[in-house]
Amino acid sequence: MADSFNLDHIDEVLSTARSVRRNLDFERPIERQVLYDCIDVAVQAPTGIAGENWRFVIVDEPERKAQIAEVYREVLLSLLADRDMPLKPTHKALIDRLHEIPAMIFVCVDGQPLGEEISSNVAFYGSILPAAWSLMLALRARQIGTTWTSLLSSRQEDVAQVLGIPAGVVQTVMLPVGYTKGAVLKRAARQAASEVTFFNQWGDHN
Repeated sequence: MADSFNLDHIDEVLSTARSVRRNLDFERPIERQVLYDCIDVAVQAPTGIAGENWRFVIVDEPERKAQIAEVYREVLLSLLADRDMPLKPTHKALIDRLHEIPAMIFVCVDGQPLGEEISSNVAFYGSILPAAWSLMLALRARQIGTTWTSLLSSRQEDVAQVLGIPAGVVQTVMLPVGYTKGAVLKRAARQAASEVTFFNQWGDHN
């Protein structure tokens, strides 16, 4: 069965799913059927104990996008000020035009973590984050750029008010999406597997 897959193509998609904050086509809308197709791929992701409790909110109305973009700007600038960090050009490019992005996709969970323990949170988010990553890969395969953003998760109530999200639903990541326009997506310089992998016990590379 594995021989039927083109591993070069699969590895290329997986290895070049970069964060795209610039070089996006802000004028070209994304067809809703294309978004549905990508979400159909996303919901094939494996699930944990929480099951298939994913929900996706797509925002393409200019007024709502503008409201969300303003909240995102506030969160990012506040975070950078608290950490005394500069605003990177790529992040500036994102917040300057986020309100113009063709669509925003919020990946939500219908439910709440059962406890504060690490195991509870791993189990809870383990059923939604694989779907969010599959969605990002499906978008990448269709030449749609995005970036994994989680800053808005700190403003759950504000976002919920804008989008009418009911109580009991958790927002995880928001993917701002647009067709790429001149973006060159390639493999990043990363540590080799042999440097970050241990066998049988921590620190043992052999």
